Amino acid sequence: MYFEVGNYQLAINMPRRAGLMAEVAARLARGEGFALATVNLDHLVKLRQSAEFREAYRAQDLVVADGNPLVWLSRLAGDPVELVPGADMVVPLAGLAARQGVPVALLGSTEAALAGAAEALSARVPGVRVAARIAPPMGFDPAGPGGDAVLREVEASGARLVFLALGAPKQEILAARGRVITPGLGFASIGAGLDFLAGAQQRAPRIIRRLALEWLWRMLSNPRRLVARYAQCAAILPAHAIKALRQRHTGARERTP
Repeated sequence: MYFEVGNYQLAINMPRRAGLMAEVAARLARGEGFALATVNLDHLVKLRQSAEFREAYRAQDLVVADGNPLVWLSRLAGDPVELVPGADMVVPLAGLAARQGVPVALLGSTEAALAGAAEALSARVPGVRVAARIAPPMGFDPAGPGGDAVLREVEASGARLVFLALGAPKQEILAARGRVITPGLGFASIGAGLDFLAGAQQRAPRIIRRLALEWLWRMLSNPRRLVARYAQCAAILPAHAIKALRQRHTGARERTP
């Protein structure tokens, strides 16, 4: 499944959670780095607006669908993908790292949230080793000298899997920078995943998520910040639906003998 944003084409190349876990496990075993991005509608909006964000996404090795609208569009295109929210992948990825003896780093959010997330991970993931907790200051520029310094700090800690909780586009930009400066590290951009784990932010109840209404829960929790964002997301859906149908028809023609 792919999405066209102007002249840029973004592919969801990890359509299943099982495939993602297998790929991450293989890369960790080989000592090979990666950047994992969890694309959603908000990212598609930002990709239209920012050339820097598009460049950052080009450096992402693994891309999953973090949003039901993208899953629905993939079905419309006849190339369905699985919903793989970044927040849901923190514990499984940490468990994978623990089984392989790979230390992890928590980067982003606040010092208090990172401490809470580290404690929660230790309780839920036997054998996990949190080698670094880094909460960058306000105004942190992932593409500047501060970003380079943070990457070197993570590398020096011995961590090889880094959970980035900086929000888009900062986390993807830092991951892209990390693929150059610290190519042996794996970066997983997970948004508010560490805040949820620490209890610093409340996630929608499971039943709300199963009904695909987490976006509504979040919007009602913070309407001043999110109403405009979700309006922009809704505005791009019709065009992407049309493109998805075109993908379906193109794929059908290609499969016809």
